[in-house]
Amino acid sequence: MNSPMHALAGVITEKFILAAPQEAARALASLATHEVLLLIGPLKAQVVVACLNPMDPPKAAAVLRRLPLKQASYILARLNVEQSAKLWKEFSTPYRERLSSALEPAFVKLLAEANSFAPDSVGRLMRTDFVSVRTESKLSALIERLKSLPRKKLPTACYVTGKDGELKGVIRTAELAFYTPQSVCGSVMNPADFLHPQDKAEKARKAFAEAETDSLPVVNEKGVLLGVLLKEALPATTEKTSLWSRLTK
Repeated sequence: MNSPMHALAGVITEKFILAAPQEAARALASLATHEVLLLIGPLKAQVVVACLNPMDPPKAAAVLRRLPLKQASYILARLNVEQSAKLWKEFSTPYRERLSSALEPAFVKLLAEANSFAPDSVGRLMRTDFVSVRTESKLSALIERLKSLPRKKLPTACYVTGKDGELKGVIRTAELAFYTPQSVCGSVMNPADFLHPQDKAEKARKAFAEAETDSLPVVNEKGVLLGVLLKEALPATTEKTSLWSRLTK
């Protein structure tokens, strides 16, 4: 494929994925692996993630294995946890060991445990694509990082962690304008409500209602930040059930 045609095919593929990720995943899965790589290899990580999330796990795993290790580990850590865990099972032991060297230990442990989470648990519903900074980082570095993200990917909250990845607090993106860029993240953060991967959807709903937010961080037993649960990811409750709950309170 010559360069101009390759570039055009990449543009078309990107638009297809962003407009209809499930249909794009099915269409790409019907191609040979090397053909898929030619089309999605040069695309931005968030586009590749959107494509691989709904793709049949064996095919998605075959595609990911052919990407450079650094790129593959970055994308794997940003897929839905359930999909990441399925791909992890598809990989050979030597490849899992190679990936493990490029991934956070807490995330590797999460993948090993993901299959034991209940279908409606936070661990199955959360996402691992989030923005976090260290307590000693300057706000100016965080602001520059946010500027590099597409508008649709801007998070409503950024999380502050310690040296071992443990959750320390949260900074609302909308509040960044009230602080000087040279402020240290640890000095302007607020306490963060959080969930655990094993928590059920019902507990998460109550936590969202109490915290009055649309996203909550998820931590393990050591307090290490694993992911973020978006309120919109929770299974919908029927109006009938909601009404009955209100009448029986």
